[in-house]
Amino acid sequence: MKLSNTTAKNSFKYGWLLSRIFPYIKPYMFRIICGFIVAIPLGLLDGITAFALKPYMDYVVGKQDWIFHIFGHEYTLSWQLFAFIIPFGVILFAGFQGVLRYLNDYISAWTSQRITNDVKIDLFHKLIYMDPQFFDENPSGIVISRYMNDPQTASTGIVDQIKTITTSVFGALGLITVMLYSSWKLAVIGVLVLGIAFIPVALIRKRIKSASNKNMVIGGNITTNINETYNGNKVMAAYELQPRQEQYFRNQIWESFKVNMSLTKRAAWMSPLMYVIASCGIAIVLGYGTHLITSGDMTAGSFASFVTSLLLLYKPVKTLGNTLTSIQNIFVAMGRVFELFDLNPTIVDRKDAITMKGLNDKIEFKNVYFEYVENHPILKNLNLSINKNETLAIVGNSGGGKSTLVNLIPRFYDIKSGSITFDGIDIRDFSINSLRHNIAMVFQDNFLFSGTIRENILMGNPNATEEELEKAIESAHLQEMIAELPDGLDTLLGERGLTLSGGQRQRVAIARAMIKNTPIVILDEATSALDNKSEAIVQKALDNLIQNKTVFVIAHRLSTIKNADRIAVITEGELVEIGNHEELMSIENGQYRALYEMQFKKQETLV
Repeated sequence: MKLSNTTAKNSFKYGWLLSRIFPYIKPYMFRIICGFIVAIPLGLLDGITAFALKPYMDYVVGKQDWIFHIFGHEYTLSWQLFAFIIPFGVILFAGFQGVLRYLNDYISAWTSQRITNDVKIDLFHKLIYMDPQFFDENPSGIVISRYMNDPQTASTGIVDQIKTITTSVFGALGLITVMLYSSWKLAVIGVLVLGIAFIPVALIRKRIKSASNKNMVIGGNITTNINETYNGNKVMAAYELQPRQEQYFRNQIWESFKVNMSLTKRAAWMSPLMYVIASCGIAIVLGYGTHLITSGDMTAGSFASFVTSLLLLYKPVKTLGNTLTSIQNIFVAMGRVFELFDLNPTIVDRKDAITMKGLNDKIEFKNVYFEYVENHPILKNLNLSINKNETLAIVGNSGGGKSTLVNLIPRFYDIKSGSITFDGIDIRDFSINSLRHNIAMVFQDNFLFSGTIRENILMGNPNATEEELEKAIESAHLQEMIAELPDGLDTLLGERGLTLSGGQRQRVAIARAMIKNTPIVILDEATSALDNKSEAIVQKALDNLIQNKTVFVIAHRLSTIKNADRIAVITEGELVEIGNHEELMSIENGQYRALYEMQFKKQETLV
């Protein structure tokens, strides 16, 4: 599946999205509920300042004492006392609100990060078990963006928005209560105008979704460009590709700009519209409120309290366009995240998978047909048998299917038809872990992980003893190299092991394969990228690795090919010849003989 083609099609199914995210929210419900409990008074306290204006205007500004009765007793509060109490009361409430806001922000940040971490961990678990074809089809930048950035947007945003909405709802309830207390007639007008303000919201949802999804895709492409610039820096420098990479980057940045401006053009008109609607509401309230005051149905204090409440209520409405964009971005990100969760690797264990326990007889390819792209076959009706502890060299034209053939053995890909069997058992009947546990591979460009040399070797067998580790190092001819390093085996490698030479990296990879000690070894052009001196050392290490093993070797080195028990010639996806060197050379006009004349004879002359 190509991730760049996804469209977050479920981003309007809010109930479905919330039901999918709920299992991640559920473990933290106690803290989330605590956050809600804090958010309720935090919102309600917005009405305190507005409410305080009524007694301030009526009693302090009007210089009237407040006379009230409790249980038949009359009490009086002087306007001077009100003038002292109300300002300090407002400050006290503001301080209390500040404490609640801090608690609310802390709880929100804590739960958001924990939910985000859980989503990222589960997504990464899905990612590492995806098929190699998934990584073939999707650039690194798209993968990084989808598996790291989208969960952050979705998980962090949903908790923050729930917190914000909760605070706003209870803030609105508090303010509406103050408005009703001040004048129910004006409150009806204010709430009616508020309802009208929400009508345009439905008109822009789909446009926001489309622009948001496009922007996320572009972000992934930008990350891919940066990754390629980093990893391909030598090629870029050698072929003077800096202008090309820069132009790609410029194009992507401007494409992102255009998408953002398109979104702004479609969404930004909402905020001015909200301002106009809110202003109309305020204008109506001012006109009608003046009438109520002059007719004696409302005091100046009640009116001041009402107008303040109305202004506070309309404040979030005026920025509704930006809020809507943010919320829809979150749901688009959520839709994209759950698209990833719904992806499943095509290569999985069968329900009744058995455990592979070594190789006792032979490996057979029977009528194997394979294609990466439909109707473009790479291997066609291939039949091949390899006995236990036999070394099979695979040669042929470039792109003929040699690497594909060996990649089918550990089930990096599954065949289209036919079968591959170990001791007569189809490899699809084995559990994937047990199958790969019996196979060691050394590639042309072996990947070393960040960490120490020791850690990289022990990846072949984390439970290996120190004696087994030393034996693998010795067999891979790594002793001298390790002795020259400042921290020996515990020397930290740079990213991808680039602090080592090509030959050194290959020998570390060979030691990793050697310590795994598997019955089957696959060498995919393990020496083709090395100079003659490095190749000679690596070849000695390889000779130690393949002793008493069943070996598939794709090689360009004549001595390796000649020393193989048999040689298989693969051309255009078909097995055209098989035999040892002498047998194949005796075939007049044979494919191997022609290959030898073109590529291998020169090596023999040099030797």
